[in-house]
Amino acid sequence: MGRKPRIDHEELARLAAEGWSNAELAAHFGVTESGVLQAKRAAGLSRPMTDHSRALPWKLRREHSQTGPATNLRNLSAAAQGRRVTKEKLNTALRWANRLVDDGLDIAYDPEHGFQEVPAAGSSHIGRVLAEVREAIGGSPGDETPGTDVPGRK
Repeated sequence: MGRKPRIDHEELARLAAEGWSNAELAAHFGVTESGVLQAKRAAGLSRPMTDHSRALPWKLRREHSQTGPATNLRNLSAAAQGRRVTKEKLNTALRWANRLVDDGLDIAYDPEHGFQEVPAAGSSHIGRVLAEVREAIGGSPGDETPGTDVPGRK
């Protein structure tokens, strides 16, 4: 068995900055595209993965992972972490979260039944997620969201 090909991080950085695709880099270095991605992570050339665990602290069952609440929470989480979320997706998620907060509701998750809207008791999960988004995009929970057409809380 041969030694694994070594990717020179400086050369990788230079070629990636020139716009080489992962497929071109893989062919150049004699590795797979997965190997290129691993080398980019090791060289600090890729952004860290978005962590949605604060917005989605539950272990979701597969059938619940693509539901409206899960999608909205992931979009809010991405925006709170400074990731780009399309205006339409962010507006949808903000309207949903604002409605819950304005109506005194929160979200709960049960693996058997999925997501449910429940009365907010004490610290609101949705309220916290919404506040993190507002802080990240430059508004407070009572302000209009910059760059969107979604009004803030009533």
